[in-house]
Amino acid sequence: MPAFDLPLLIFTALSVSIPTFGWVVLGMLLRRVGLLQQRHIDAVSRFAFNAALPLLLFISAAGVDFAALGGATYLLAGVIATVLTLACGWVYARWRGFPRPTLGIFVQATFRSNLAIVGFALCHAAYGEAGLSLAALPVALLTALYNVLAVWVLQVTHGGSRSMLGLLRGMAVNPLLLGIAAGVIVALTGWPLPSFTPLISQGLSLFFLPLMLVCIGGALRISVLRTAGSVTWEATLWRLLVGPLLGVLVAVIMGVEPMQLGVMFLLLSAPVAAASFVMVVAARGDGTMAANIVVLTTLMSIVTVTLGFTVLIVAGLAAAPV
Repeated sequence: MPAFDLPLLIFTALSVSIPTFGWVVLGMLLRRVGLLQQRHIDAVSRFAFNAALPLLLFISAAGVDFAALGGATYLLAGVIATVLTLACGWVYARWRGFPRPTLGIFVQATFRSNLAIVGFALCHAAYGEAGLSLAALPVALLTALYNVLAVWVLQVTHGGSRSMLGLLRGMAVNPLLLGIAAGVIVALTGWPLPSFTPLISQGLSLFFLPLMLVCIGGALRISVLRTAGSVTWEATLWRLLVGPLLGVLVAVIMGVEPMQLGVMFLLLSAPVAAASFVMVVAARGDGTMAANIVVLTTLMSIVTVTLGFTVLIVAGLAAAPV
């Protein structure tokens, strides 16, 4: 692809973002006209968390060729980028003089992206089944890391009573992590999967991932943005611009390969995960602020993911979509 053909490059990036975020917008419209109800969203979310996503992550992890991964450089880059984003966000929040509860909400938003649904869907839109395989391990590793760091941040800033032992126990029975762990075991042992497995994976990727994105859109409440303050906008900028930029810098310094770097960018540039709102409310924090950040980052990421992915392709740092 010619480096100077900017319109084509932007169209290529849009081919990744529009199919993903278009479903979110559709969910917002369906909820607005009354065709999508909360009971539908709850039912799909439960099935997704307990069955569909674990199965998709299992199949993707089972198809990983660990010998061809070129080491764990891109996984390590994701971990370093996450911790670095948290540290820089903490320093910035202290410099801004945020009260400790606000600091905790802000810092959690800086590093915690929606890996398992939005990030996974973006990787599939960009690189197909290869993107899902490359994304499976970072999703597992970073999901666990996000939960540990989020609990620590909220404990320190909100005085939460949730123990780290309880968190680790919860992760040990988390369906998403269990699905990926089982897939890694299958990949390492070389056990063959049934011949119909690719059909299941394609069906989940083509039909169920969009359904989950529609439910995310249906769950968004644009009205909450009326109470959005400067902290919400600053957290959004950190989640969608600063965090991905730090991730790309770490990946480039560590020599991560173009397709792996593209996957890492798409995962790290996803909007704030809805689970962050749940954890803030559980810690008796400002749930309105946390909800505002989730909504605003989801809407703004339509633009930032497209532009960021375009820049990476132009610079030759990320592989073009397949």
